[in-house]
Amino acid sequence: MKRLAMWMGCLALVGLVVGLFLLPAGWAEETKKPSREGPPRNIILIGWDGAQRDHVMQCLQRGELPTLKRLQQEGGLVNIDVITGATDTKAGWTQILTGYHPEVTGVYSNGRFRDVPEGLSVFERLKKHFGQDFVCVAVIGKSGHCGEIRPPWKKPLEEVEKQRQKAEAKLKAKEKAEPGTQPEAQPKPKPKAKPEYRIVEENGVQYAVFEGSPYYTMHKSCDVWEYGLMLDEKVGSRALELLEKYKDKPFFFFVHFAEVDHSGHKHGENSPEYNAALISNDRWTGKIIEKLEQLGLYDKTLIYVTADHGFDEDKTSHSYAPYVFLGTNDPLVKRDGMRQDIAPTILARFGVDLSKLQPPLDGEPLTQPATKPVLKAPETKPQAEKPKPKAKVKRKAEPVAP
Repeated sequence: MKRLAMWMGCLALVGLVVGLFLLPAGWAEETKKPSREGPPRNIILIGWDGAQRDHVMQCLQRGELPTLKRLQQEGGLVNIDVITGATDTKAGWTQILTGYHPEVTGVYSNGRFRDVPEGLSVFERLKKHFGQDFVCVAVIGKSGHCGEIRPPWKKPLEEVEKQRQKAEAKLKAKEKAEPGTQPEAQPKPKPKAKPEYRIVEENGVQYAVFEGSPYYTMHKSCDVWEYGLMLDEKVGSRALELLEKYKDKPFFFFVHFAEVDHSGHKHGENSPEYNAALISNDRWTGKIIEKLEQLGLYDKTLIYVTADHGFDEDKTSHSYAPYVFLGTNDPLVKRDGMRQDIAPTILARFGVDLSKLQPPLDGEPLTQPATKPVLKAPETKPQAEKPKPKAKVKRKAEPVAP
């Protein structure tokens, strides 16, 4: 009797093993799907400001960016091109945080900008979708072009024009060759674009009214908005503190590292300092992941690493640097895209119905097939048409913050 029971047990075991081999392939694949394919509890958008795509790929090949490599293996690494707006900080992060072209936000470049109209940012969309208990955090390395929350302001038009004339005169003086040198040997400084303004008249005095920084309205939807931290260590350390603080609530974090951009401007894109800054960005991104793992939140959190713009090859500028990337642990990201596609990706993964958003987003989620053409940035900067001069129009005085 015991021998019969033993044989019956052996037959059952053999049947189980054979059954596992004969299961449908689809069932086996289904069991291997990572949990991140479902809606996330949290999302963290990590900015490597000024990270050039080619340089990032070279670092990856050399094994210098283990965190980005890990994200690539868990989700994907896709190309992102800049098609509209300048390849600079204000235009870049505004487009990434809204999903709109400059014609909608009014933010074309570092020198042509305004406060983004109310309700268009990812922060505001998520607060509206989830309610006020949902946490939005921004920890930002830069102090000016990304993060500054200056309200609209005004200056007497006469004072603004005098400043402009003074700046132009200074520029012309710099353009003149010094004695004993060849004029063509002197590089011509590039004039900085002034923010656009409108003109109002109050009690017979004309004023130039500037429409505020891009982040003035959107920052009000954040539980924490800190900028000007500069160093990666300060940005990363503060992000870790806030993850600990808000670990019990669903959240969206924007963590912005600035050292790559600063190193590029100071030392050049191909400098050891620029390369070291990329490694620093990767290391602190890894520390954020480690913290999520310690808190038991990593499997519930999607991470997107991207850049606002790249860098001109072997230069200290990014006058035309449209080639960046998106690295993520999101397994649904499958295709290349454009800068305006990042915000729709975040919103869609959080379950926001994009079809109900007004005005309609210019970008589309990278987790879905594109319905619009996915454009690639040309190798050289397209020639922009010269805008027709606008007639100055006097407007009635409006209340403006001092």
